[in-house]
Amino acid sequence: MARILFWTELFWPYIGGVQTLAAQALPMLRRRGYQFALITSHGDRDLPDVDSYKGILVYRFRFWEALATRNLDLLIKAKYKVTEVKRAFQPDLVHINFSDPSVFFHLQTAQVCPAPMLVSLRVGLPKQSFASGSLLKQTFSDAAWITANSKALLAEARGLFPEISSMSSVIYNGLDCPDIEVEPRPLENPRLVCAGRLVFDKGFDVALAAMASLVERFPTLRMSIVGDGPARIPLQRQATDLGLGEVVTFVGWMDPGQIPTIMKSATIVVMPSRWEEAFGLVALEAAFMARPVVATRVGGLPEVVVHGQTGLLVRKDDSGALASAVEFLLDHPEEAMTMGKAGRLRAQRVFGLPRYVDAYDTLYRTLIH
Repeated sequence: MARILFWTELFWPYIGGVQTLAAQALPMLRRRGYQFALITSHGDRDLPDVDSYKGILVYRFRFWEALATRNLDLLIKAKYKVTEVKRAFQPDLVHINFSDPSVFFHLQTAQVCPAPMLVSLRVGLPKQSFASGSLLKQTFSDAAWITANSKALLAEARGLFPEISSMSSVIYNGLDCPDIEVEPRPLENPRLVCAGRLVFDKGFDVALAAMASLVERFPTLRMSIVGDGPARIPLQRQATDLGLGEVVTFVGWMDPGQIPTIMKSATIVVMPSRWEEAFGLVALEAAFMARPVVATRVGGLPEVVVHGQTGLLVRKDDSGALASAVEFLLDHPEEAMTMGKAGRLRAQRVFGLPRYVDAYDTLYRTLIH
């Protein structure tokens, strides 16, 4: 049984792109004969150092604290504990989800149990980090193979580091299609849904600005913002200042299993990201529930949302354009419904979880043998 050491910055009970993918894909890969151990951080929560998830051992380390404070004792302790895990597990392959600065601790202990390193790119790359001796450059140099979750991200990585062109490929994110009956939301009570970590880069402030103009024309329109993060209080304050206190609901953190239900509650899902989304898993979650998406034209989002077919794309940081796109779909419900259905069919064909698992299964076998 091949042993895979899976490395990710955060894992369940955190939610996010990598966390959702790992939570769904690793149990399926385990059933194909792989043994996993997962290394992650505590993040900002008080979680057990050693845990399990569906038969997978989860090891949590104080990576964030060690790297942020540069405390020598914490750095040494984390390195020592990673060494212990590697010696006990003896991985045949190390699968790193990047970019995560905790990869520093893998590179520092790589010779403890030498194994090929697979690097999966999940977010946009900081251009300045390709200087000689940088963590990013060392990670790319040591990788046996690199995957990116969109063509846009792969092109970005190859442009910054051309040496990886012959040892890199695209594997699109994949999700399991929820076993939930899908039907359109009643038009008399339309609802917009935004979901994700509440940070500046996600652009939820732009969605609120758009909402302020939309409710003037559509007084029964409501918005749900799902997720949590450091921008929650400023966003709540903005909603109050815009007179949206009774119109916008801040749902907070939700278990990944509840996401299909919240997507089903939407008339339209809005992704106003201002940063280069590598993929945009929320758009895929919306598509599986046959909901049209209005998103910004950044990063890999145009590969998930096909403009005019499964949703609409607009310029980033443009609340007027965002409002106009939502208004068009609310004014043309049949077209919105058609886009939602097209998005669901495309999601099942292009972004299904079995295809994602097959791709990594094949790559694991290639790199191990």
